Amino acid sequence: MRAQGNTGQTRHDPDYVMQCLKCIRRLRTLQTWPSTDAPPMSSLPLTSQDATIADLAGRRHPLVRDLAWLLHAPDILTTPAAGRPSLQELGLEDPQRRRAWLNAFEQKPQTIEAQVGPSLVNRLGHYHEKLWHFLLDHAPGTQLLAHNLTIRDGTRRTLGELDLLYRHGSDSQPVHLELAIKYYLGLPQGPYAENSQTRWIGPGCADSLAIKRQHSLDHQLPLASRPEAADMLAPFGAPPLTSRLALLGVLFRPWPCETQLPAPWEIAPEALFGDWLALSRWPEFCNSLNDKSAIRGAFLDKPHWLAPPVDTDLIELNRLNEMLEQHFVQRRSPRQLILKHSDGRWQRLFIVPDDWPHRIPLPPFSTPGTNTP
Repeated sequence: MRAQGNTGQTRHDPDYVMQCLKCIRRLRTLQTWPSTDAPPMSSLPLTSQDATIADLAGRRHPLVRDLAWLLHAPDILTTPAAGRPSLQELGLEDPQRRRAWLNAFEQKPQTIEAQVGPSLVNRLGHYHEKLWHFLLDHAPGTQLLAHNLTIRDGTRRTLGELDLLYRHGSDSQPVHLELAIKYYLGLPQGPYAENSQTRWIGPGCADSLAIKRQHSLDHQLPLASRPEAADMLAPFGAPPLTSRLALLGVLFRPWPCETQLPAPWEIAPEALFGDWLALSRWPEFCNSLNDKSAIRGAFLDKPHWLAPPVDTDLIELNRLNEMLEQHFVQRRSPRQLILKHSDGRWQRLFIVPDDWPHRIPLPPFSTPGTNTP
């Protein structure tokens, strides 16, 4: 189908998509965000959002879509550790080169299916790691050296595991990269200050942003510098060694909230946000939507919590409502879904039981990130 006008470009052409997004961006400059730490209703900042949408345009293979999402996914936090590898470091900063690289896997997906496909039956974290292995192994600017390196002491007791080692370009110094993808829901009332990382907990109430930060910085990253790791790292030319942390995911703010919950301490400038609400508030939420007749959406099932689904997989809001009711009749676990509004904006949601959370996981006392010096 051709777009209106004489451009000769299709609606699925990435260049056409970018032109449309630029027009939308010019219109949006007339609007201003509220003076909070991050935009409401949660979208990416426009530049990252534009690139992500353009890279997803025309791609239907779920693994390739998740790979495209991973290229642009920002860190949740800005910690003392260096963050995720950039597009420039991956050798994929040029949009045309990047889309050609993605197109190759879309047209011949056997390679990514063979390397990443088996992880589809496992946890989200394992799938996320496999996507990183594939990315660093196939990106033009990086070389995957090793992954899942177990570090043991003299008694063969396991001390931990290094997620992966890679090399950037012709640099002889390897990089140790720790990986995590997390989805945390913010509590309007809870322990410590309003912007404490302890206030952001997993939907299963088993961990928190504060706990993950502390474990990553105090245990995972220093593991590569321990004497017990020397023999394991020597074949890769380390030391010296650079350690980095890719902590990706989405933070969900409570809906409704009279006063917007502040973003957590150390929030990264482009961190992704969504919204969460109790099941009993779902009808109220639906009634608040101005464009509900045009909204389409879908439930997100693990491990595909990364890229949004293709438009043909979206269903009407009424059908989503029926499926949500069925879910909570059968089980009480929180459910993630995504909505596409009439203006093309995506909105991620977590719907939780009315008695959620049943517990609040607390980090060790005086952990950095709790804002309790």
